[in-house]
Amino acid sequence: MEPRTAEAERSAEAERAAEEERTAGAERTAEELRAAEELRAADVERAVEQALALVGRQAQAAHLPPDRSDETGGSARPDGPARPNGPARPAGSARTGGPARPARPAPPAAPGETSGANGARSGAPVPPGRPSAAPLTSTPAHRARATPWSEARALAERLGRAAPRAAHRLPLDRSLGHVLAEAVVALTDLPSFDTSAMDGWVVAGPGPWNVREGEGLLAGRGTAEPLPDGEAVRIATGARIPVDATAVIRSEHARTDVAKGMLHGTREVVPGQDIRPRGQECRSGDLLLPVGTLVTPPVLGLAAAAGYDALVAVPRPRVDVLVLGDELLTGGLPHDGLIRDALGPMLGPWLRSLGAEVTGTRRLGDDADALREALTTSDADLILTTGGTAAGPVDHVHPVLAGTGAELLVDGVAVRPGHPMLLARLADGGPYLVGLPGNPLAAVSGLLTLAEPLLRGIAGRLPQDAYRAPVREAVQGHPHDTRLVPVVHHTDSVVALHYNGPAMLRGIAAADGLAVVPPGGVRSGTEVEILDLPWASATPWTEGCFT
Repeated sequence: MEPRTAEAERSAEAERAAEEERTAGAERTAEELRAAEELRAADVERAVEQALALVGRQAQAAHLPPDRSDETGGSARPDGPARPNGPARPAGSARTGGPARPARPAPPAAPGETSGANGARSGAPVPPGRPSAAPLTSTPAHRARATPWSEARALAERLGRAAPRAAHRLPLDRSLGHVLAEAVVALTDLPSFDTSAMDGWVVAGPGPWNVREGEGLLAGRGTAEPLPDGEAVRIATGARIPVDATAVIRSEHARTDVAKGMLHGTREVVPGQDIRPRGQECRSGDLLLPVGTLVTPPVLGLAAAAGYDALVAVPRPRVDVLVLGDELLTGGLPHDGLIRDALGPMLGPWLRSLGAEVTGTRRLGDDADALREALTTSDADLILTTGGTAAGPVDHVHPVLAGTGAELLVDGVAVRPGHPMLLARLADGGPYLVGLPGNPLAAVSGLLTLAEPLLRGIAGRLPQDAYRAPVREAVQGHPHDTRLVPVVHHTDSVVALHYNGPAMLRGIAAADGLAVVPPGGVRSGTEVEILDLPWASATPWTEGCFT
């Protein structure tokens, strides 16, 4: 019995040891997950601080405070007017400074973003400040490396608002679509004198009234003679009211006795009726339009009425669009493995609707030298590239950025489609660069996530008020990432559209906006944030949408 007892004790001890090992393993796993989460949060915060510090240093170097409120061909952009947005870079000083970054390991393509209608070669590169000793995989640790969607979008907007902005004075006929850099203050009372609001008769005192002969009072005819009590005279809309006048009687509310030369009111006459008193709209010195106001046609009208001939506005951000990919055609039907470029025709008008000045759309193919030349010679505020943001054999965006000393600010975003988008700042105070994935809808996602808030900040536009709407039917989400889904408004809810894959444009072409679907999806009736499309409210749509 003793050997069996000893064996039982050894078995029990082994079981206890195994249980302790399992418990310790679980604790280690939990601790590792907590550490990974803390590292991710710290990395995001550090990336934001580094990016804003970088912008502040560059603005200080330029002696500007950070908070002041088509196709051309060839490798360099054609000459154009000097950019007023900051000091000019000395001739021949290519933005190639800064240490070269070590080559990053090639990550695998993210699920659902492998290739597309615009030559997408996707994947999720390593974000700045994160370890890159091991190749990335599609594990939860890999997903944690991507910047959360809301944080990436907020960072882009803060960077845009921190960018130094010059201001210039524009005549009214050239101010449309710009943003006010100086407030519009009333230069005079509006109206500047008492005027008639209607065609009819101006009268003094109680009626009936003797009709004064003559053509009456017309707009723009100078000062009218005083009107004694008991008299009436014809008056046109906008004409100056005589001194001591009591009211204006509309033509349809008056009756004249021609034989006696008398005027009778057919309704009660109230003192001051149908008279626009001086200063009714504003007094001299009143604030009419604050800094940050978008100049629309009514803004132009108000400025003109207030006596302005020109407005002080923020220059439109200048954008270079670089389309990458040897497989892209600019005309005709796809053939022999070649496909049509869907992004080149789309991005220019889209960027203009955001208030940008697009200097041109250049197609560089898969040429690293041409890309490097385009980046280091650009004097734009923002460079937009399409495709080439992954780590394939002809995906040159990351290596070229590293070789020119650019600073990666966002390198992969936890959003579908569009996961491999990126945001960088070129060396030596150069322009920002937003790298869009090559798949068309993924590129739209990058445009709305990074380019739109960045451009809005650079242009001085006020942030859009976020709004939410319920979904009519359940919308499937990604297990871990935010998902952007094209939707249309329908009475009191939004309806998700089909054809919303990364390579598709059919859904977005019919959409009013994109629903921001959180990880895991939403049930019917759940409210989600809606990203409006810039032309959704324009009927009919006109190019530029007042920009």
